[in-house]
Amino acid sequence: MIDRDDIAVWVDESRCKACDICVSNCPAGVLAMRIEPNAVLGKMIEVVYPHECIGCRDCELHCPDFAIYVANKGYKFAKLTATSKERAVAVRANKFYKL
Repeated sequence: MIDRDDIAVWVDESRCKACDICVSNCPAGVLAMRIEPNAVLGKMIEVVYPHECIGCRDCELHCPDFAIYVANKGYKFAKLTATSKERAVAVRANKFYKL
């Protein structure tokens, strides 16, 4: 893993199989799926709201392919807000695609 200090969360698309697990576990609605015709399943994870990441690591811990990473605790993460909670629910309701 390459640690970064400029963003809170990032995806290694070469490892990701777009299984939706990270998106479904994100309480802040930071992640979503995007259509990606060149990917195996025709979709890919996208970090849609990187500055809204709360650093909970749920996405990273649940990823079966070790394809998503969260910055170290030294990064200044966002707080979980009512808006981000609503966005997470809406993303799940939208079959994990971005709104």
